[in-house]
Amino acid sequence: MIEHRPFTSLGGANHGWLDAKHHFSFAEYYDPKRMHWGALRVWNDDTIESGTGFPPHPHADMEIITYVREGAITHQDNLGNQGRTEAGDVQVMSAGTGIVHSEYNLEPTTTRIFQIWIMPNQRGIAPSWGSRPFPKDDRANRFVVLASGFTEDTDALPIRSDARVVGATLKAGESISYDFASPERYGYLVLASGQAKVNDKLVLNARDGAAIHQEKTVRITAIEDAELVVVDAPAVN
Repeated sequence: MIEHRPFTSLGGANHGWLDAKHHFSFAEYYDPKRMHWGALRVWNDDTIESGTGFPPHPHADMEIITYVREGAITHQDNLGNQGRTEAGDVQVMSAGTGIVHSEYNLEPTTTRIFQIWIMPNQRGIAPSWGSRPFPKDDRANRFVVLASGFTEDTDALPIRSDARVVGATLKAGESISYDFASPERYGYLVLASGQAKVNDKLVLNARDGAAIHQEKTVRITAIEDAELVVVDAPAVN
């Protein structure tokens, strides 16, 4: 089963400094059919104006992955962590027992991010933060694991969930397949840019989502040059 979730169908709110689109229920947007997808709880498509951002605020018991599409985001938290994550790169914050952080666009131009929240499989653990570059050239026509809770993914940013976040870039006409360990897994695919076809049937435009379940393999073929991100998540009890 693959459910198309067009960008135009997403909830959201425009706060002036922040134009946020929500793939799942979030803040004042509520859709009982879009509460989560397995352990994937949030996928926000945020456009943040220059010189603005999220002031210090708390989180607990959530794995928060930020994928920077354009510009850069600057992080600071009450643990003393500071860092700037640029376009194409990723940061992970394991909120654990509690963390207070801010995320600002200190760049002269607009910043665009995907903010992804995954439910943890461990609680009561100290919070942490990390960031690392993932050059787009390294993802050309292949999936690279960006964040993972599996020990074999040694080059990925660690998260406390039996989940993976993977990314790839495709030139027009190229195809790539993603294999789930089991059809019981929950996949969610979003195009950061471009246009692509999934399993030779569903056409996705930039920023569209595809909710995937009961599929062992999905094949993505780029109609236009495309950048894509997939979350591979477990079920939740």
